[in-house]
Amino acid sequence: MYPSDFFFRAAQRYPEHIAIESRASAISYGELARKVNAVAYALQQMDPRPGSAVGLCAANSDNYIIAMLAILAAGKVWVPLNYRSTQAEIQRITATIDPGIVIMDELGAALATDTKHYKRLHTQDMSALADKYATCMPAEMTFPGEQTQAIKFTGGTTGVPKGVMQPYRAWNTVIMNQIHGWEITKDDKFVVCAPISHGTGTYVLPLLAQGGCLLLAASSDPQDIAHAFEKQGGTMSFMPPTLIYKLMTAAGITPDRFPALRLLIYGGAGMPAEKIMHVQQFFGPVLATTYGQTEAPQIATLMKPEDLSRPEYRQSVGKATWLTDIAIMDANGKKLGCNETGEIAIRGDLVMTGYWQLPEKTAETIKYGWLHTGDVGQIDEHGFVYIKDRIRDVIITGGFNVYPIDVENILSQHPAVYEVAVFGTPDEKWGEAVNAAIQLRPSASASETELKQFVRERLGSVQTPKAIHFLDNLPRSAVGKILKKNLQEHVSRQRSPSIVNPS
Repeated sequence: MYPSDFFFRAAQRYPEHIAIESRASAISYGELARKVNAVAYALQQMDPRPGSAVGLCAANSDNYIIAMLAILAAGKVWVPLNYRSTQAEIQRITATIDPGIVIMDELGAALATDTKHYKRLHTQDMSALADKYATCMPAEMTFPGEQTQAIKFTGGTTGVPKGVMQPYRAWNTVIMNQIHGWEITKDDKFVVCAPISHGTGTYVLPLLAQGGCLLLAASSDPQDIAHAFEKQGGTMSFMPPTLIYKLMTAAGITPDRFPALRLLIYGGAGMPAEKIMHVQQFFGPVLATTYGQTEAPQIATLMKPEDLSRPEYRQSVGKATWLTDIAIMDANGKKLGCNETGEIAIRGDLVMTGYWQLPEKTAETIKYGWLHTGDVGQIDEHGFVYIKDRIRDVIITGGFNVYPIDVENILSQHPAVYEVAVFGTPDEKWGEAVNAAIQLRPSASASETELKQFVRERLGSVQTPKAIHFLDNLPRSAVGKILKKNLQEHVSRQRSPSIVNPS
């Protein structure tokens, strides 16, 4: 069974159900299936090579979903291209994967300009293709479970981006675990507000497999998101923590504007225990999370709201999902016991087949069947997984290991702190020095001395930042992740030990 089959089976079962809804339009399952088949047929005519790559560079829209599903139905490889990226980066990726076609909207068209190497298809022309080939069906393809369904490039915040080859078996595993773990039904309406090209894309087929509705928010503005929940009946969504914080603090956004919300899944970055508590107080017991990587997408672990509501589990990312094993290993690849700290390793159907054209990098990452994640963590006696930090983010100061997340959790408890990132910088005396970048709450104030003392009283002197830097906004990637490398570079350019508080 192929990933796209989940959608087509639901289309047969629920042809009149609404599959995609926005403020301006609605598309039924039957209509969506016809459009997807027609565009898939067109893609095969444009590029007859079985299993060839198709880039997709566009913002969220019904056409994005149609194009994504059509790529899968045509037996091709989906390569999401970030429309917030640069022209040089898009050209680097397309030169690497050699796509036959790149589908784009107005934003993507400004980036995907290398017409010598691929055919271009604008999303605004897809309606004409759907009409032209309305009665056509794409040729069926036969592929093994190891066949690549998508090549997704890592963010590049820690080095040159790598193309992760996600096979059919990994996609099927994601679909089944999302449906089972979140108990998705035909009555669910998933609010799409984060980019489908990233984590949100893993929820498209699970919702469509069950006859649910993908509810496209008009934008990522809090008012548009709240409208989708309040006026259109949104029941669930996936958001990075930064977007959840933004939603909670926006003017006029109150808990009663989310009457049907049953599941708010956060991911893409960690959330301190103090923030988790605040989100639960605002939205109720609906907050959940998962853990995964592009190399083992989205749902290696799952944490349901009822578990996350327990204070002792607020820093956990849940337990391993079906068809996935998780272990903690030392530097030599030896499995560690309960509550011992080491590298998180994953094996099973969720794991990638490798990095595109990078066999050496693949061999460094997948050893003896285990994906070595680069994350430091623990597993307790009940199977709950806890993530400390990325291995490269661990700060070794004076011979002691300091995990940034421990310091971030404490600083987040200070009433003046809105968001924080802790990172290391080179230090002649200590080897590395603990630093913290702080974004204060509006109209709040706190001194460097006060915040240092706040940490020292709770964690001791070793984990207390040597310097605290106050910023108006923390630097972020296109999907909202805090860029610690940028912070390190910023600090290295400063001659003074700390940045003056802008307030």
